[in-house]
Amino acid sequence: MSALVDNAPRTRSLRDSVVLVTGGGGGLGAAISRELTGAGAAVVVADVADERARALADELGPRASSLPLDVADPSSIADAVAAIADQHGRIDVLINNAGVDRTDPIDEIPPDTWSRIIDVNLRGPALLTRAAWPMLRDAHGDVVNIVSTAAKRAWANASAYHASKWGLLGLSHALHAEGRACGIRVSAIVAGGMRTPFLLDRFPDIDLDTLQEPAAVARVIRFVLELPAGTVMPETLVLPEQESSWP
Repeated sequence: MSALVDNAPRTRSLRDSVVLVTGGGGGLGAAISRELTGAGAAVVVADVADERARALADELGPRASSLPLDVADPSSIADAVAAIADQHGRIDVLINNAGVDRTDPIDEIPPDTWSRIIDVNLRGPALLTRAAWPMLRDAHGDVVNIVSTAAKRAWANASAYHASKWGLLGLSHALHAEGRACGIRVSAIVAGGMRTPFLLDRFPDIDLDTLQEPAAVARVIRFVLELPAGTVMPETLVLPEQESSWP
């Protein structure tokens, strides 16, 4: 009798992969950093709040390191990518997670605040991906863009945030199409509300039962990254059970 042949596709291993997580010092970014460090990756915790990033990297141990990074500043992006190239020689995974918001009516939001939201949430991921693209191409790596249900529906007093997240979803799909030719997988994680300071600090009366744990979203991101070679999830919707992506 011939032996049975196991033709099941093998998941990708994250062990020793170099992963850059923006906004990695807190909230979802911290959950992602913990999850992927646990998977054996070398995680670079990048954050505009450098002390927060260093504290988390120290907590995570020798597989983690920290890096100051303001994704709205092109010179900060260039410095960060150069530092990772010097330390690790490559980037296997880029996770564009950093994000900001401001709750203001359209006629009251200051122009510089509008610009900052677009710069951090949309322009920053575009410029950082551009800077990391050669190393990602060499590694046949992954880009994960953290979007939001704000790219699927709309509510009042968040026009800049909606504009940035709809734009980021479009950018992510464009990069998915472009990355296919050079072996880069690009995924958008459309995440619903989470129990993170991003919401809790601004809306202290929010019903926690309507939110999900950031660790659950981080687990989905790990799943997306560990998909077998040749398979990609260009868009993944991750919601609390009580939330809809539409009104």
